[in-house]
Amino acid sequence: MKRYLVVLLTVFVSLMANAQGRGIKIAYIDMEYILDKVPDYAEAKSQLEQKAAKWKQEMDVKRNDITKLKESLQAEKALLTKELIEEREEEIAFQEKELIDYQEKRFGPKGDLITQKSVMVKPIQDQVFNIVQDLAEVRKYDFVFDKSSDLTLLFAANKYDISDLIVKRLSRTAKREKLSSKEVKKLEEQEKQEEEDSDPDKIDKAKKLEAKKEARQKAIDDRKAAADAKRAAALEKRDQLRAENAAKRNGTTAPKTTPAKTEGKAADTPPTDGDDDTPATAATANKSAKTEEAKTEASEKNAEAAAKRQKAAEDAKAERERKLEERRKAIEDRKKQVQEQREAAQKAREEKLKAKNGTPATTEPEATPSPTNTQGED
Repeated sequence: MKRYLVVLLTVFVSLMANAQGRGIKIAYIDMEYILDKVPDYAEAKSQLEQKAAKWKQEMDVKRNDITKLKESLQAEKALLTKELIEEREEEIAFQEKELIDYQEKRFGPKGDLITQKSVMVKPIQDQVFNIVQDLAEVRKYDFVFDKSSDLTLLFAANKYDISDLIVKRLSRTAKREKLSSKEVKKLEEQEKQEEEDSDPDKIDKAKKLEAKKEARQKAIDDRKAAADAKRAAALEKRDQLRAENAAKRNGTTAPKTTPAKTEGKAADTPPTDGDDDTPATAATANKSAKTEEAKTEASEKNAEAAAKRQKAAEDAKAERERKLEERRKAIEDRKKQVQEQREAAQKAREEKLKAKNGTPATTEPEATPSPTNTQGED
């Protein structure tokens, strides 16, 4: 076992040195689990267990006979001569040797139980080996271990267990003998798709991609919410400036919405009427109001432009999807039309052959192939 582990570690180190550009891919199977899932093996195993039970029963009968002979000899030993005692002891030894030989024959390292079990398991093991070879080539596995072997796996993630995939392959292999070539091809495509979907690396990539999409969408929503909040603040500020300008023109006082510090400062300043403002102060206020309005309008235009760009992108994506769907539908219609033409041509050829082989001339005119199909046959 130690030598095996040393060899395994050596192989690991060599592969890590040769595969620095990519990570080592490992998978494992559970042969006992796979065998239990195969119906043929379960049935054969049940029959073999029945045989083993019968062999054990025969051994128990022989062991009981030997025990009775020993007890009889012990009870009658005082009444028997030396020659009879030796004869019975030889008989007991002979039967004990027969029992040991029988046990070795049935349950020994090369006995019937081990031999028949290996014969029963070998075809399934060969199929599993071939399937493992195919999967390792498709998924680029560097190692595939057997969990039920002498190698002890201290930890193994479930996503690297390909036992169920092999069980599916084995069950489908048994069904292929009853399928047509077309159905077999469809089954192979289905197997390939299932293998790709169950690939842990592909699943991890899909999860990471989905997480990136969600993060990107969240960022877009956050930016949109921030833009909406900024736009609302700008509109509120614009309305406030307009109210202040209107109040100045009408000589009234606009509602105070400035911070407390500004209010305190304004309270220390003597109040003045709107009519007493100097021209310079009024011009400065109007200029500031216009500047704020211009900024607000610019931010509104930017937000509207961003919304239009987003809507245009969504419309373009929807249009692309619609065109792809129309193209797929056209291809399917074309395939269906070609299939119908082939069937019509096949039917026309069969009817033509029947006519050549002596079919009565009273054949209905509908069975005669059309000129188009006849040209296609030529």
